[in-house]
Amino acid sequence: MTPRGETSSAAGTSLWRHQDFRRYLTGQAASVTGSSITQMALPVLAVLHLDATTAQVAWLAFLGQLPPAVLALHAGALADRHSKRRQMIAGDLVSATVLATVPVAAALGTLTLTQLMIVAVAQGAASVLHDAAAISLLPSLVDRSLIQRSNSRVGALFAIAATAGSHLGAALTALLGPARALLGDVASYLISAVCTARIQTSEPARARPETRRLRGEIAEGLRYVRGDDRLWTLTLVNATTSFGLGLLNTLWALYLLRTLAMSATVFGVLLGLGALGAAAGALTAPALARRYGPGPMMLAALAVTPLTQLPLLLASPSLAWQITIGAALFLQLACAGAAGTTQRSIRQIVTTAGMQARMQAVSTWLTSGARPVAALLAGALGTWIGVRPTLTAGALLLLIPLVVLARSPIRALRQMPDPPVDRTSPPAVPSPTRTDDARHERALGGDAS
Repeated sequence: MTPRGETSSAAGTSLWRHQDFRRYLTGQAASVTGSSITQMALPVLAVLHLDATTAQVAWLAFLGQLPPAVLALHAGALADRHSKRRQMIAGDLVSATVLATVPVAAALGTLTLTQLMIVAVAQGAASVLHDAAAISLLPSLVDRSLIQRSNSRVGALFAIAATAGSHLGAALTALLGPARALLGDVASYLISAVCTARIQTSEPARARPETRRLRGEIAEGLRYVRGDDRLWTLTLVNATTSFGLGLLNTLWALYLLRTLAMSATVFGVLLGLGALGAAAGALTAPALARRYGPGPMMLAALAVTPLTQLPLLLASPSLAWQITIGAALFLQLACAGAAGTTQRSIRQIVTTAGMQARMQAVSTWLTSGARPVAALLAGALGTWIGVRPTLTAGALLLLIPLVVLARSPIRALRQMPDPPVDRTSPPAVPSPTRTDDARHERALGGDAS
């Protein structure tokens, strides 16, 4: 039986035959791959080639995280006001230009830590502009009944692309040096811009006049999210989860490498297992939501997540514990992929076209703002009470999003909600497909049709 809100034609549609979705997915996957190259190469460049101190490395990381917390609301308002595709292309081109100055300066012998910090801020700001438009563009590319399947494909491919980018970054750093390795990220931004420029689906008409003050539109977005119990609940779940994981992730690598004496090779294998878990969770999310209901499925995922921290807290240096931690990380990120894909789909489905970017911006603003605070708290607690007790506190904090969702009617949601009536923006019509294309999609991404 076809789920409510999903037409029979949409139910059998293969997303791999949807040209604009493929272009969107290719561009965004290239960008994620490139960003992972930079995340790998930039610290190496700062520490090994510019002799950065611990404080300077911390400042570099902080400045890279600052733009989402400061600019997310403004980027969302701009994306709802102007063309999302143009904003994405502008963000890609600015990022490529700014990042290209690093290998140029390195070749000239003029590269400094100050330049790296400026690049981190400028690239972070451009990425915020791009991401605010990119996430909110998806609902205009496909029929709303296909949003969950689309997010499933996006989440899975992004997890794989991030892992591939980390390995590629390590290889390029070894072959070319960290400065020239950044050219891989520059190329990824250009690929993303080209793919975005080739998208042909028309964006929904923007009904609001562009002469309106940006501050008023930001406030409208905040009121919109706060006024919808579903959006507000899922936004709080995102923010509290981000805070708990931010505290854990700040000390996670230090704990594994130093306290548990884990080798760099084993640590890399664990990261790879985590990426596979995230991809598996994202791919299976639509089927799990159909079988158990999106609400119970997300509730179960949030309940399992704190339990996956137990092996980390109880472990001692041994091969058996390394295997156990790897399995727990796979399960944790599978839960994150399934719950994240589903909650994002629900928010996109219930939000009108003219509020998509601002709705997403509110979530980005709160989750991004939580991470630096969590990192500072982790550093303070780790110094005061020790690393293992701090990780225990982080695991307990992961109970908060579980309680938030459990106290909400969303916990009992048995099927994806119906979209709102939005007369200004009829849903996009996906490209025609054939039965063999649907079989091809299931072979690639699991039975999610």
